Amino acid sequence: MALELTGKLLKVLPEQSGQGKNGTWTKQQFVIETIDQFPKQICLMAWGDKTGDLAQFAPGDTLRVAISIESREYNDRWYTDVRAWRIEPAEGGEAMPAPTAAPRRSEAPARPAASSQPLTSFEDDDNALPF
Repeated sequence: MALELTGKLLKVLPEQSGQGKNGTWTKQQFVIETIDQFPKQICLMAWGDKTGDLAQFAPGDTLRVAISIESREYNDRWYTDVRAWRIEPAEGGEAMPAPTAAPRRSEAPARPAASSQPLTSFEDDDNALPF
């Protein structure tokens, strides 16, 4: 499964390295914020030489990241990695237009004076959720 995210680089965490059964490994986590109507912050992981690709970017840059999501089980617990396998500047350079906000509703219509009749459905109450 291959997916792609576009977002603003928020933070680059310190590089980690260690020794495993297959030799030395390095990884570096970084956080991006998606450019959507409802932005999400996502922590991604770069392994091996991809940490070098990450070094050329600074917080605030807009990136396009190809990711793969993988889960594994260890001692009856599940762990999920979001691995970046390609990191590049987003199309159009580093400045992407800000997402357009959802149009705000105008003031709620005036409610009629309280009556003795109960509301018959949620539509009558105009309590729309924002999501």
